[in-house]
Amino acid sequence: MGLILLRVPIGLAMLVVGFAGIWLVTGSPRPIMGQLKSLPYDTFSSYSLSIVPLFLLMGQFATRGGMSRALFHAAETWLGHRRGGMAMAAVGACGAFGAICGSSLATAATMGQVALPELRRAGYSGALSTGGLAAGGTLGILIPPSVILVIYAVLTEQNIAKLFIAAVVPGALAALGYLLAIAVYVRLKPDAAGTRPRSDRATRVRALSRVWPVLAIFLLVIGGIYAGWFTPTEGAAVGAAGTGLVAALSGGLNRGGLIESLLSTAVASGMIFFIILGAAVFNGFLAFSQLPQQAVAAVSASGLGPWAVLALILACYLVFGCIMDSLSMILLTIPIFFPMVMALDFGLGPEATALWFGVLVLIVVEVGLITPPVGMNLFIINSMTEDVPIGETFKGVLPFILSDLARVAILVLFPGLTLGLVALLF
Repeated sequence: MGLILLRVPIGLAMLVVGFAGIWLVTGSPRPIMGQLKSLPYDTFSSYSLSIVPLFLLMGQFATRGGMSRALFHAAETWLGHRRGGMAMAAVGACGAFGAICGSSLATAATMGQVALPELRRAGYSGALSTGGLAAGGTLGILIPPSVILVIYAVLTEQNIAKLFIAAVVPGALAALGYLLAIAVYVRLKPDAAGTRPRSDRATRVRALSRVWPVLAIFLLVIGGIYAGWFTPTEGAAVGAAGTGLVAALSGGLNRGGLIESLLSTAVASGMIFFIILGAAVFNGFLAFSQLPQQAVAAVSASGLGPWAVLALILACYLVFGCIMDSLSMILLTIPIFFPMVMALDFGLGPEATALWFGVLVLIVVEVGLITPPVGMNLFIINSMTEDVPIGETFKGVLPFILSDLARVAILVLFPGLTLGLVALLF
């Protein structure tokens, strides 16, 4: 944490601390030096991790194919005439784009470029425009497919397909909660949102017909995984190929765009994989030091009930979200927190507990992306407008944070909302 506050990249911070920690615990650098001969290859050649660059590439193709603009335009024609309707349309478009993207930052950046100018022209306040888009961007990692869920599945050895289906209902609740937050916001502050003329039925139908590729790709990828047609990794490959084909046919993906998409995917994948390597070394240090086992013993001896421990863990994620990104939080904390949670009795089976906890972690990590003062999505959206101070963006996102906290409480109290669909399908 000290190195992170000194602005050392999180992957390097974990690598350094893990290397030094193993040296201190064992009294020799030989164990880690011997491990480094095979660790990078063993880590990066993981079949499960190959899903990450494929989903990132799918998001790149979707952006260049104009799917984000088509989604926003379709939602706008149906909701734009209502008070706060364009902000609701932006959130809905973020959720739909997240279904083929898997990255919160990419969803926020892409939809911000499309929707923010339209919202400002329609008379929406800077706080509501930027706060709503920053919150909507978080749907990119919550609605399957999600890169963060893939990493969690790899770390905890869980079924990726089951994690994806467990996130469907919480993702829908997130979108509905954001729509409700907008509805309440514009009633309390009527001057924060403008209106536009109602679109006729023909315009609505035409706009809706342009988004069929998004629905088709989502159903092909997610439906194909659950139907057993292909594995999650194969589904990601099919999704990337399908999205690339749609982008090429729409004229948005030429040779230069393809090269840029591949390079952007390589850069993002390299960043993620380096963090994963640092986490692997850091986790080796945790194993040598027996910290997870000692943490479990300390929790058992503390006298705290399972629900109190879970509440403290989720509160820690909310604090961590103020100073680090979602992937870093997952890689840094799951090796410590996961054994603690699995040792507690919530009245669920081991697999159900792991799936439920994974979705809860995903949600609180998502809240961290919009929590001041260092919420990544807030700065991405705010950087796209010159006339909105960052303080206004902070104010605008508060209703959405309250919606997220209420959703976390509901999902904690009612695990069936997360696990019901998994039980039905599996």
